[in-house]
Amino acid sequence: MNEEQKKMVEDIMDSGRMGYAYVSLPDHEERQEYLLSLLPENLANFIGTFGIGAREITVTDMLDRLVVNTKMGFLDTCPDQNLCREIVSYLAPIQMGMTRAGEVLAVNRDAANQYFAEEDQAVTMAECQMM
Repeated sequence: MNEEQKKMVEDIMDSGRMGYAYVSLPDHEERQEYLLSLLPENLANFIGTFGIGAREITVTDMLDRLVVNTKMGFLDTCPDQNLCREIVSYLAPIQMGMTRAGEVLAVNRDAANQYFAEEDQAVTMAECQMM
């Protein structure tokens, strides 16, 4: 895991809300998985960046509860209507070409899993030294 990925995971955790995004591309069987910040602006940037080429994006919280689902870059299902309105306020200008998607706080799921495994190992080592 490189320092850039490590910093990204830390930035995602610092955002206060994180979850997972599952991106299904039209010509691929396997989906791409990401750890990402669930802040509305970040979700809009993620959808604006990945949504055009994706068949579907499903975003869940850490407990695997649906946050938002898209089809072909457009919001399809969003159980929290307040969150949906916030996402749309950032996403609509991106989709209309008025602004570009900003920086996305997201990292590949494999890199995130590696980060958490390394953190667990460091904690275990520290606990063993305390014995």
